[in-house]
Amino acid sequence: MADTPESKLTIIESESAEETARPRRMSFTDDLPIGNDPVAIRRRIEAMEMLLERSFTVPGINRPVGLDAIVGLVPVVGDFIAMGLGAYIVWEARNLGMPKWKLMRMAGNVAFDSAVGAIPVAGDLFDFMFRSNTRNLKIVKKHLDKHHPESRLIEQ
Repeated sequence: MADTPESKLTIIESESAEETARPRRMSFTDDLPIGNDPVAIRRRIEAMEMLLERSFTVPGINRPVGLDAIVGLVPVVGDFIAMGLGAYIVWEARNLGMPKWKLMRMAGNVAFDSAVGAIPVAGDLFDFMFRSNTRNLKIVKKHLDKHHPESRLIEQ
């Protein structure tokens, strides 16, 4: 049989109604780019935010929780680890060349989350509700959409 364009086509089965109703979540096994271009940095920041804030859902209340809240349960050390992971997002934003006032705002989000999260029990509840990394992702996305529109991803 000759190699015609028609013979090389792959048929993709259509998704069920249940699969199309739910938004597709990025998998941790997706290959993350290692470049310094805006698209690569955006994907890495989105992956880190998902890991820190929305890794899994708490049964019963259907609230997504991530490593930030879980690691924060460990006294002192957990809060430093969560702060370091949140600082990674700020560092990646600096690599984009974002203005210093946006970086300071992002660092303030991480510092506020870490300071209040260090309070025993009440800080753990606060970590569960306040999502500094999601706020920082929103700041980065807004910057990228304005200054690097080619990095926008259209999600279906």
